[in-house]
Amino acid sequence: MHAVSSLSGNTRHYLDLEEKYGAHNYHPLPVVLKKGRGVFVWDVDDRRYYDFLSGYSAINQGHCHPRIMEAFLHQAQDLTLTSRAFHNNKLGEFAEFITKFFGYDKVLPMNTGVEAVETGLKLARRWGYQVKGVPADKAKIIVCSNNFHGRTINVISFSTDSDSRRDFGPFNPGYEVIPYNDIPALQAALCDPNVVAFLVEPIQGEAGVVVPNDGYLSTAAAMCREANVLLMADEIQTGLSRTGKMLACDHENVRPDILMLGKALSGGTMPVSAVLADDEIMLTIKPGDHGSTYGGNPLACAVAMTALHVLVDEKMSENSALQGAYLREKLTALNHPAISIVRGKGLFNAIVIEHPNKEAAWDMCMEMKENGLLAKPTHGDRIRFAPPLLISREQINECIDIISTSLAKF
Repeated sequence: MHAVSSLSGNTRHYLDLEEKYGAHNYHPLPVVLKKGRGVFVWDVDDRRYYDFLSGYSAINQGHCHPRIMEAFLHQAQDLTLTSRAFHNNKLGEFAEFITKFFGYDKVLPMNTGVEAVETGLKLARRWGYQVKGVPADKAKIIVCSNNFHGRTINVISFSTDSDSRRDFGPFNPGYEVIPYNDIPALQAALCDPNVVAFLVEPIQGEAGVVVPNDGYLSTAAAMCREANVLLMADEIQTGLSRTGKMLACDHENVRPDILMLGKALSGGTMPVSAVLADDEIMLTIKPGDHGSTYGGNPLACAVAMTALHVLVDEKMSENSALQGAYLREKLTALNHPAISIVRGKGLFNAIVIEHPNKEAAWDMCMEMKENGLLAKPTHGDRIRFAPPLLISREQINECIDIISTSLAKF
C-alpha cells in the first residue's frame, strides 16, 4: 500500500475531515474526487482517472450525462417533491413509460436499491398469503449464498457475509439459503409448499461478478412456474444495459415475476428505484400498506425517464456487449500469473488476483490509482472492472495499458 504520507495536503484535508466526523463504515481508496464527465473523474488536485467502478453501476450512462442533467435541472426548478399525499404531473407519465418499457402492468417507485428489495419481499409474502394460500406467517423465500441485496436488518438476515451480520442480530426468519448456480438445490427447496418466491441476482455482483452457468436462470424460472413460486430478479446492479442487454435476465429470455431496479435508473444523479410486477401481485398491496415519502417524486420520475431514453438512444447495451467482450479478451491476453480468473458479461467484469500477499488486490488498486484508473477490490481478492457504458475501444486500450503497467509491480 502507498504510504499515507505520499498524499497531497489537499487530499489529506478532506480525508481527515471524514475520519474525524464521519462514521467509519467504509474503507475507500485514498482519493478525493471533485468532478466527473463521461468515463473520467478528477480529484481535488486535478488528476484525471478512468472510473472503472461507475458508482457500483449507478453511472452506466457516464458521469453528468448532459441529457440527464438537463432533465434534472429543468424539473428541479419546477417541483421536486409532493409526497404521495398528493398527485404530481410526472408520476403517471413515469408509471406509463416504465411499465410499457419493461412490459409489466404496474410499478411501485422507491428510492434506494434495498428499499426496492424490501418492497419486493413484502409483495411476495402478500401474494403468498392472499393468492397462493400459504398459512399465516409461514411464507418462505429462497435466496442464494454469497448474495448481496442491501444492508437492512431484514436483508442481512439472509446474508452469508459474516461482516454484514456480526453483532447485528437477532435476525428475521422466513428465508432458506441455497448455493448459487445450483439447480438441484433449488429443486429440493421448491418442494416446500410454503415457498412463495426465489430471490436471485442474475449475476452476483458484490461476490465478484459471479456468472452462473448458461441456462441457470431459464431453468430456475421454469421450475418456479411449475411450483407456483414467484421469480424475483434483483437487477439493481446487473440491469440497465450493464451486461450487454437491457436486463441480465434478457440473455436467457427470462421475465421475472417481480423485477427490482435501481442505481442507473437515475444515471447516478439521485437515489431512484422501482419494483415492477403484474396486477395479480402488485394489487395485493392496498393504500396504507406500504409507501415512501420520496418514492415517485417528480424529480426522480423526470430523471428516470430520461436515463432510460439515453440507454436506448445511445445504444449503450450494444456498446456494453461489444466493449465488454473486447475488455475480457485483452485482460486474458495479458496472461499475467497474478490474474487467475477473468470473468463477466458485457461491461460487468472482474479479475481474481492470486498472490501470496493477501493485500495484493488492494495494492493493485492503489497502483492503478497512481497510474490513472480507479477500481475497488471486493472480498479480498476480486477486482471489478465496470466502466461507464459509453467507453470506446481506444479508451479500453489505454486502460489495458494502465492495468498492465500496474501488474508489473507484482
